[in-house]
Amino acid sequence: MKKKLLERFSQYIAYATTSDETSASYPSTAAQLVFGDFLVEELKKLGLTEVKKDEYGYVTATLPANTDKVLPTIGFIAHFDTAPDMPGIAKPRIINNYDGKDIMLDAETNTALTLADFPELKEYVGQTLLTTDGKTLLGADDKAGIAEIVCAMEYLMAHSEIKHGKIRVGFTPDEEIGKGVLHFDVKGFGCDFAYTMDGGAVGELEYENFNAAAATIKVQGRNIHPGYAKNKMVNSQLIAMEFNALLPEFQRPQYTQDYEGFYLLIRMEGTVENSTLTYIIRDHDRKLFEEKKQYMLTVTDFLNQKYGNRVTCDIKDQYYNMREKIEPVFHVVEIAEEAIKEAGVEPKVMPIRGGTDGANLSFKGLPCPNIFAGGHNFHGKYEYVPLESMEKAVEVIVNIAKIVGER
Repeated sequence: MKKKLLERFSQYIAYATTSDETSASYPSTAAQLVFGDFLVEELKKLGLTEVKKDEYGYVTATLPANTDKVLPTIGFIAHFDTAPDMPGIAKPRIINNYDGKDIMLDAETNTALTLADFPELKEYVGQTLLTTDGKTLLGADDKAGIAEIVCAMEYLMAHSEIKHGKIRVGFTPDEEIGKGVLHFDVKGFGCDFAYTMDGGAVGELEYENFNAAAATIKVQGRNIHPGYAKNKMVNSQLIAMEFNALLPEFQRPQYTQDYEGFYLLIRMEGTVENSTLTYIIRDHDRKLFEEKKQYMLTVTDFLNQKYGNRVTCDIKDQYYNMREKIEPVFHVVEIAEEAIKEAGVEPKVMPIRGGTDGANLSFKGLPCPNIFAGGHNFHGKYEYVPLESMEKAVEVIVNIAKIVGER
């Protein structure tokens, strides 16, 4: 299984599928469609049925039931785009029998996975780690999830003694830019419930995520020759800096954990004449989430009173906490928890400090908790995934199919 996982994962990350938040197309990059075509051919060769890629790039397929029992249809979902934070690697670096020491990724820039910065590395001594080259991200988010789902389907097809109902798989574009299931046909997918294989470390199981919004702050200044600027110049950059300074410093990501929310300034551009700040707003608690958005509007009003209507604030919600949709059907979490235990792993039920396609799918009527794919340090050059964690994820998928089949 590890050999198959490594082979598939290596094939998948060789495709550059970075999504682009500035694009107006869907999916946001043509490269994602190319990879989608590859997945279609692979799924057909495996023998899955109803394999297709629709006009939006969604790839879906079916593993037919192998029992006459009336069982719910379950789904497994992963996304094939990688984060726009940096380009992906074409080939993973393979660390066999990890010795528990620091791993130099790129000697030229002195980029290393160190135990001081990443103490969880010690949990993987003796295992096979797949890492970056220190200049790229790896793409385990979420091509590890795709490899795990495909390997699990192959395993179930080869082991007909495991009785299961109809299983659907779905691979989506543009998750990293918050549009992963914008056009996803939940009714056509036809599942009673599903799981995204998009979590982090082995054992993670999540049915809570952030409520999320994006905010764009625009400041209109007045540019005057600096030699004649007295009482005339209005520097938009300084107002933008003041806006950021008025947000509570302790509610920045580097100071938060667990259920604590935050404001994150993700981009700033400016001149004396015009400046733009782009933020994301996150909180698990819906009430606190709404208060955060309102506070940004309050800051905007304050600065407009101070400087004369030069600031605009546009806030758009992105997704909501799926907990409210999962709790009424909590057995879907319990099934996953049991499947993880049967794989010999201790479940780590925790809130996602981020988002997942499963959140929006849950609000579209498809309950969809999130299960670990095994990776660490997503979206950057320190990303890595233990191959043994991916193997456990395959076991969990198979166990879910078996548990549902037996009941």
